Amino acid sequence: MEKKIPPDDDHPRYVCTRCTHVHYENPKMVVGCIPIFKDQILMCKRNIEPRKGKWTLPAGYLENKESVQDGALRETLEETRAHVKIIDTYRLFNIVFVDQIYLIFRAQMGDDHFGPTSESTEVRLFKETDIPWDEIAFEVIRQTLVDFFQDRKQGAYPFKIKDLKPDQRWIQ
Repeated sequence: MEKKIPPDDDHPRYVCTRCTHVHYENPKMVVGCIPIFKDQILMCKRNIEPRKGKWTLPAGYLENKESVQDGALRETLEETRAHVKIIDTYRLFNIVFVDQIYLIFRAQMGDDHFGPTSESTEVRLFKETDIPWDEIAFEVIRQTLVDFFQDRKQGAYPFKIKDLKPDQRWIQ
């Protein structure tokens, strides 16, 4: 392997010195949901690093050959055992300092069946006033929740694209 700018490219890439295959490194896509049940949202306490023991919305890396909607539904089921139906696309965050793109959907829970999994030690429904704000795992989740509750008060949930900047409180 050699890092160089391949012909007809403008970024340094890892290139195989034998076969000239270019190995691209691109941002990771994270997909997830805000699962809504009546006036509450479903959150899970992480059982995996990073930020094990902190609260988050169900989300994770998109798999190959998977749509963003299917990935969000799968991650929600894997982390909460909840079956949800996607309502609409809610937020897209550019997190360039960690090479990630977060896409969050609003989703409706059909019932109140949920529970912990190997990825979550605890899964709970929260009203806005009960959110454990000091125990949120990631800044992107905190910003999503703040926006969601503000939008709910206004009665509209516009899709927005936001850039997340580094903040040492949330990077570990």
